[in-house]
Amino acid sequence: MKILVVEDEERVSQFIQKGLREEGHAVDVAFDGEEGGFLAEVNDYDLIILDLMLPKKNGIMVCGEIRERGVATPVLMLTARDSTDDKVRGLDAGADDYLTKPFAFEELLARVRALLRRRSEAKTPTLKIADLELDPMSRRVTRDGNPIRLTTKEYALLEYMMRNTNKVLSRTLIGEHVWDMNFDPESNVIDVYVSHLRNKVDKGFALSLIHTMRGQGYMLSDEAPPA
Repeated sequence: MKILVVEDEERVSQFIQKGLREEGHAVDVAFDGEEGGFLAEVNDYDLIILDLMLPKKNGIMVCGEIRERGVATPVLMLTARDSTDDKVRGLDAGADDYLTKPFAFEELLARVRALLRRRSEAKTPTLKIADLELDPMSRRVTRDGNPIRLTTKEYALLEYMMRNTNKVLSRTLIGEHVWDMNFDPESNVIDVYVSHLRNKVDKGFALSLIHTMRGQGYMLSDEAPPA
């Protein structure tokens, strides 16, 4: 999943970013409310982790503004104040959950999973194309009923492709959604991961689902692409 972290304390933002990336998420970071609000509007995120106390605009202002502009992405608010008033203000502004600092990363991760699960259930309970199935809740992948073991990043790549079946996905798009906005488009890491994924998903099957679109990127489809 693609997550935006808006947190001005560098130590805290690095701690969150490192942990989420180890879980396979693509993470962008903003260090003030103006930048965070801008990124939340122009990019498609699955979750926003938003600190309450931020330079330029506080988290409540940012949350309220992006909701007014139609951004429905779930928001987890972080606050150093264990105050009922602050929590109520955050929820009233459109936040979906809150977490008081300091926190254990395990608790943050549990809340992230819960919010992402709700979003996944709202989108599609199970992703399917031909005989390939992916369950976002259990993270189980099967083809023709047989389980496929994927690394964390392979799973993230396949889930993104399955949410965008029959669409040509450029390397830039894949890099931004599966890695982050700082991904180097000149790197061949995407081609390497697609090759690994193809070996696990398509090898041994008559029908190939992962297609290379020359000069454009990749597409997941159960139909042969045009020549």
